[in-house]
Amino acid sequence: MSSDWSLKNPYASKIVENYVLNGEGSNKETRHIAFDLGDSGLTYKVGDALGVVPENPPHIVDELIALQGWDPEHIVTTQASGRTLREALKKDVEIHMATSTFVADLLNRVKASGLRMSLQMTERTRNGPAPAVLANGRGKQDDRSRVEAINATPETVSDYLWTRDYVDILREFNVRYTPEEFLSLAGKVKPRLYSISSSPDAHPGLVELTVGIVRFEYHGRQRGGLCTQYLADEIGTSGTPVGVFMSPTKSFVLPDNGDVDIIMVGPGTGIAPFRAFMEQRVFDKAKGRNWLFFGDQSEKTEYYYKEQIEDWLDSGDLYKFTTAWSRDQEEKIYVQQRLKEHGAEVWAWFEKGAYFYICGDKSRMAKDVHRALIEIAMEHGGLSEADATHFVEQTMMKDEKRYLRDVY
Repeated sequence: MSSDWSLKNPYASKIVENYVLNGEGSNKETRHIAFDLGDSGLTYKVGDALGVVPENPPHIVDELIALQGWDPEHIVTTQASGRTLREALKKDVEIHMATSTFVADLLNRVKASGLRMSLQMTERTRNGPAPAVLANGRGKQDDRSRVEAINATPETVSDYLWTRDYVDILREFNVRYTPEEFLSLAGKVKPRLYSISSSPDAHPGLVELTVGIVRFEYHGRQRGGLCTQYLADEIGTSGTPVGVFMSPTKSFVLPDNGDVDIIMVGPGTGIAPFRAFMEQRVFDKAKGRNWLFFGDQSEKTEYYYKEQIEDWLDSGDLYKFTTAWSRDQEEKIYVQQRLKEHGAEVWAWFEKGAYFYICGDKSRMAKDVHRALIEIAMEHGGLSEADATHFVEQTMMKDEKRYLRDVY
C-alpha cells in the first residue's frame, strides 16, 4: 500500500517502545525506539531510513523568549500561519545551534551600534572546547577587533557556532531582535534520518530504530543532539505525536538471491540495519551465510540485542559473530583489526561472491575498514596495492555492486 506521507507532509506517529540498550555503568546512552505506523499505509524495506521531525527543548524556547523579552503569545507567520511565537520557536526553526547568517547579521548590528562586549572565542577540539585568548593575553578586546576575530574565516565562525546556541550568543552580545527578525534569520527545522533496525515482516505495523543519544555540556549548560534528546527526554512513550516519513534506499539492499553470503560491519549504532537484515534473512529462510562484525566500548555495557544475536547463533542463522570491544583490554581493538585478523576467510568469502556491507562513522571507522579491505586483497589475494584498490573500489563497489555502505 502506498501513502502520501513525506518530508513536507510527515505522518504523526506514536512511540510505543523507548528503552535504553546499554548495561549499567555505561557512559553511553543508546536507545531502542519503536514507532507505531497505525493506519498510515507507510511501508519500508530493510536498508531504508526513517525521517524524524524534531522539536526544540521547551526550556531553551522559554530561555530565549525571556532573554529577548518577547510575548510568547505573539502571533507570527512561519511554515504554519497563525502560530504563536512559542509554537514557532518550538516547531519551525532550530534554536539549539545558530546559523552563520544570524551571526553575520548580529556582527553588522554590533559594528553599527558601537556596543561593547566581553567575548571569548572557543576552538573545537576532539575532546571539547578549549579557550582561545584572542587579544592582549587577558581575553579582552575592543569591539572592532572582537568582531573581526569572529568574522575572520569560515572556520572561525564554524568553531564559534559549534559551542553556542542563540541563548549563549544573545547573552554575550545583548542585542535585541523582533520575533519576525529572529525567525527570518534562524534556520528552518530539519528532519534527521535514522537507519531502520527492524524488518517489516518481523514487526508488522512498527518501524524500529537504534539511536545513540547525544549529550554534552558547553559554557556551563547541558545540551545535546536536537532530535535524540527530543526522543529520549520529551517524548518517551507519552503518546505525543512525532512526525515521521520513509526515506527509501536504492542501493543499500540485500542480495536478490538469498543463497548469497553476506558480511556486515556495524559497530555501535551501526548495528541498526544489520539487525533488520538478519530479521529479514531469517523470515525469508535465506540459505546464504551471515557474518556480523560488531564493536563498541565494552561487552558488559554495549552488547546491544544480545539475546536476539545469541538466538541467531544458536539457530545457525548467524554463521559468525566477531566482536571488537575497545575498552575490555589494555590495547584498544576495533572492527578493522578484526577484519584483518580474519582476512584469509574474508577473502575466501569474497572469492565466492559474498556481499560486504558497512554502516557507521564515515570520517574514521569507514575509512579504516576500507583500507583494511585493500590490505586483505593484497595479503590474501596476492594483488599489488593498485590492483587491490581497483578490486575494492571498482570491481566490488561499482561493477558488481557488492560492497555497499551506509555511512554518516
